[in-house]
Amino acid sequence: MANMVAIVGRPNVGKSTLFNRLVEQRDAITDDVSGVTRDRHYGIAEWSGKKFSVIDTGGYVVNSDDVFEEAIREQINIALDESNAVLFLVDSEVGITGYDKDIAQVLRSSKKPVYLVANKSDNYQRQLQSSEFYALGLGEVYPIAAINGSGTGELLDDLIQHITEEGSEQENELPKFAVIGRPNVGKSSLVNMLMGQNRSIVTDIAGTTRDAVDAHYNLYGKEFILTDTAGLRRKSRVKENIEFYSTMRSIKALYDSDVCIVMIDATQGVESQDISIMQLAQKNKKGIVLVVNKWDLIEKETNTAIDFKNEIINKIAPLDYIPIIFTSVTQKKRIFKILEKAISVYENRKKKIPTSKLNEYLLPEIEHYPPPAVKGKYIKIKYITQLASTSPAFAFFCNHPKLIKQPYTRFIENKIRKHFDFEGVPVRVFYREK
Repeated sequence: MANMVAIVGRPNVGKSTLFNRLVEQRDAITDDVSGVTRDRHYGIAEWSGKKFSVIDTGGYVVNSDDVFEEAIREQINIALDESNAVLFLVDSEVGITGYDKDIAQVLRSSKKPVYLVANKSDNYQRQLQSSEFYALGLGEVYPIAAINGSGTGELLDDLIQHITEEGSEQENELPKFAVIGRPNVGKSSLVNMLMGQNRSIVTDIAGTTRDAVDAHYNLYGKEFILTDTAGLRRKSRVKENIEFYSTMRSIKALYDSDVCIVMIDATQGVESQDISIMQLAQKNKKGIVLVVNKWDLIEKETNTAIDFKNEIINKIAPLDYIPIIFTSVTQKKRIFKILEKAISVYENRKKKIPTSKLNEYLLPEIEHYPPPAVKGKYIKIKYITQLASTSPAFAFFCNHPKLIKQPYTRFIENKIRKHFDFEGVPVRVFYREK
């Protein structure tokens, strides 16, 4: 099961800055204007060899400036339900506010570990001031400065005690396919149609799926588990929290799956959250199938599907290896094609290429177009083999492995895909010294 840590707190305490610090990249838009985080933010953090997913809850609640709204309470409850641990961020510069007290009240009743993190403790005076947060009754206070990383080491040392080691994939387990996507794109309708029964409640209100639903399936002699990821468990505050809840559910299902069936609505196209989910799937070495549902609602001309497909490929680049299927679940068009493709992608992910074949096909390509020389040093790739891994990974043995640049790796990956079918799965390339 996925390890997940949620960052909660009132607006403008530095949630996005801490998120960026933990995932070591500037993903979120940060500004000193309260509530500037407008997108869904989740990424992978690693500390002392343990990986976990971090979710920045900022930006999921709209119109939350007035009072401490039910929406924020609901969001924190979702974060508590779905996470291994929660980081509750407060501001040392400002001190305790009414919002902080309200949030602390919700968190105190939780059985999950809560870490009280006093951000902006970037000098001795503010570190002293941070001790006032003990009054919130949540135990230890961790003074940090997310902007420069001060104090985050101690916090992470304690936090990873609640992160479990990722279990290795069992070869004999059934393949797991997760149907993932934004609310109301037709995930539950697809699973219901495939199951031939109403496994999930489906209405035209976005987010009526109460929980993730696993179904055992058999097709063309192949057995697998199909997971319909949830929208929102509680119906209250649907508008504010549905995206947040479905995002957390999707991330967990993604971690547990072999192949992600990512569904989008043809009338809305690919949006940033869809691309983020696919990028997360790629980082976690999962297979991906992209399904464009509600294709019956699009007016067709001669090249509509080709143009639409090209537009998607441009948007999701460099994930251009992902198969795209156009469907209409309500009209039962090409729904079994989705499962056929998911099975094919799963088999591609497990595929092993004999070393002799790799060298026979790829060495002539490399000889024809060798890696560019760097500072007069010529790079010679002599031998290729596939590594033992849960997804395709290849070692290229050469004399100067550190001198090979990213564009050449992209060339190598394209040649691997040209000669061996790895549609739908990420391919990793490593260089080793001969």
